[in-house]
Amino acid sequence: MGIYSSLVEIVGKDRVSNSAADLYLYSRDSGAQPPGRADYVVLPKTAEEVQKIVRLAGSEDIPITPLGGGLALSALVVPQRGGIVLDMKRMDRILEVDEMNRYAVIEAGVSQGALREYLKKNHPRLQHSTPEAPPTATVTANTLIQGHGHISPRYGVNSDMIGGMEVVLPTGEITRIGSCALDRKWFTRGPMPELAGLFVGWYGTTGIVTKISIKLFPKPAFREVMVFQTDDIDLLPEAIFEVMYLDLAEDFFLITQEKPDWMNHAFLVVIVSGHFKEEIDFKKKVYKDLFKQFKGRKTIQFVEDLHPALEKRFLDVPPLAALAADFRQGGGFQYTGAILPIDKVPEAWRKGIEIAHRYGMICSYVHQVLLGNSIMFGFNYSFNRADETDIEKAQMALADSNRVTLELGGMIWKGEKPAQQMVLEKMDPNTAELIKRVKGLLDPKGIMNPGNWERE
Repeated sequence: MGIYSSLVEIVGKDRVSNSAADLYLYSRDSGAQPPGRADYVVLPKTAEEVQKIVRLAGSEDIPITPLGGGLALSALVVPQRGGIVLDMKRMDRILEVDEMNRYAVIEAGVSQGALREYLKKNHPRLQHSTPEAPPTATVTANTLIQGHGHISPRYGVNSDMIGGMEVVLPTGEITRIGSCALDRKWFTRGPMPELAGLFVGWYGTTGIVTKISIKLFPKPAFREVMVFQTDDIDLLPEAIFEVMYLDLAEDFFLITQEKPDWMNHAFLVVIVSGHFKEEIDFKKKVYKDLFKQFKGRKTIQFVEDLHPALEKRFLDVPPLAALAADFRQGGGFQYTGAILPIDKVPEAWRKGIEIAHRYGMICSYVHQVLLGNSIMFGFNYSFNRADETDIEKAQMALADSNRVTLELGGMIWKGEKPAQQMVLEKMDPNTAELIKRVKGLLDPKGIMNPGNWERE
């Protein structure tokens, strides 16, 4: 029996494809990286179907690339060596919400929008950490790439919020991690050996997560936005430190954009929330007082007349702060996520402008502060998707940005393959060897999303 027929036998004909049109779509993403090549697309609905597909792939030495929403922009789910793209979107059930213990158990294909609307309707006092991404992005994929959400400055990155998981290993076994390995409750993954780390940040090279438990958080009744602006970039590290030291913000990010002219400043956006109006009023007063005479000078100004449309844009969940203008009028957008120490912000800011101008681009940044000890500094680039030269410029700008990130002592978030190579080359050799050994132990046949976290 051929591979296609075997896949049809597992999931049915309506959930397998090898048509040229489908393979074209599944062989690329929306970023600037070159396309790959898919041979088959499969949409499983159960962990048992995933298990059978993995066992088939292992017996035939066929690569598997698991896909969530496919919105990472860095080709993490573009098949580099052909094989099967495992589209998880049909595994879209919200299995449980435990309001008392504040967690949700979901399948891997549940989207951000679906979970948000489900909680809004059935558990309005709770929320999950929602990333700045389209609503079709999946919750599980975002946690596994160590993504951020709208409450990350208060609660941490979304991978910190995993309470448990179900995983199909590359050898076909189904395993559970966390309290769900002992009992039906999925409320925590400790205190036990930290096995979740074998699958977080690995880009699907160590297994396929089919279910996950995600922590839920109180949803305050009131939310308001405060915006401050400055042209003194060197003040930003101290300003960030003080905002986070107060520990009163729900979300905190910086944004700038060279066009239009009124956006060509450093804007500090503080989202405050509370269960009572008096709580909101107190927080707003504290932040206004903080910047009235910052460092003895009026160098950071409160924006009194924030446009209602911009206010909504910042307060939306997700907060669509990074709506980059399509300066190239070609639909292309790419960014590199640099996780940097806060004191490196001014240097990264200046080098980012230099890189953008080097390739004839408009500079645009959004930076989200993460728990006060680091910042996600987004070097953003628009490009014309129909212009090969423009795509190459975007790729070169990304490479330069990634080099700057490492030079500044930072880490590259969800890096494309060339970025992974930079990280592996800079990494302590014993750490790189450990990554290789862990992958080899879990995936002895090398079928799981090959090409990622591999030295060339």
